[in-house]
Amino acid sequence: MSMHVRRYLPSMQGRGAFDGGKITEQKPIGFSGEGSVINRIGPLFYWAWAHTPEEGHIPLHPHFGFEIMTYVIQGKAEHGDSLGTRSTVGSGGAQLIRAGSGVSHEERLIGPDMESFQIWFEPDLKVSNKREPSYEQWEHEQFPVTETAGGTVKQIVGGDAPLKLSVDAGMWDVQLEAGGTYSQLLHKGRALAALALRGGGRWSGELPGVHDETFDPRDFMLLSTDHDEEITVQALEGRLRMLLIEVPERVDYALLPKRY
Repeated sequence: MSMHVRRYLPSMQGRGAFDGGKITEQKPIGFSGEGSVINRIGPLFYWAWAHTPEEGHIPLHPHFGFEIMTYVIQGKAEHGDSLGTRSTVGSGGAQLIRAGSGVSHEERLIGPDMESFQIWFEPDLKVSNKREPSYEQWEHEQFPVTETAGGTVKQIVGGDAPLKLSVDAGMWDVQLEAGGTYSQLLHKGRALAALALRGGGRWSGELPGVHDETFDPRDFMLLSTDHDEEITVQALEGRLRMLLIEVPERVDYALLPKRY
């Protein structure tokens, strides 16, 4: 056996809420007590999928050390921080906070039907905690989009994407029509985390029909392989949209003990 797929249903993911329930979150990777079966994947420390029907506010709060990105699916996110930043990130845009020696920020999520991700990556905190904090932002049009068989792939982190992390990671927004496919080389020692936003599909490895794994909307998956292998995802019925993040399973620096 080569490809391994572990599937986590929505009930196995964490939950969170802000502003009296105006903002709700599904958390593939959450904090202590939030219900997430997965508590980290290498340097991928936290992953929250936020929704608000109309508008919700998360007040000023501090961060240290981590590289924290927000990726907006639809609607907009207003950002303010102790660096003096006031900004708005629209659909398809992203922001990155390098928290460094410390920064506080607040967020206002604005719909209708606003949807976004906040994802934390953990660099070597002994180094990053000594750096000056910073903020960067990019619009949808600044990210490279390529065609695949029956869909598109937008690179958000890694490759030619403008968003650069100090952490070794890749991130993609994959959209496929029914029957469309996307293939990616997965190396031994690396993990691919996948969250299905819309639609269901099927994963397969280099031996079609062997160890194929299907999934449904809102499922979270963790893929690994015993050797370098091309893995393929196919949309089954209707349009499929997935967010993919690839990271090393281990890093050469000490990671913060979970729980945080």
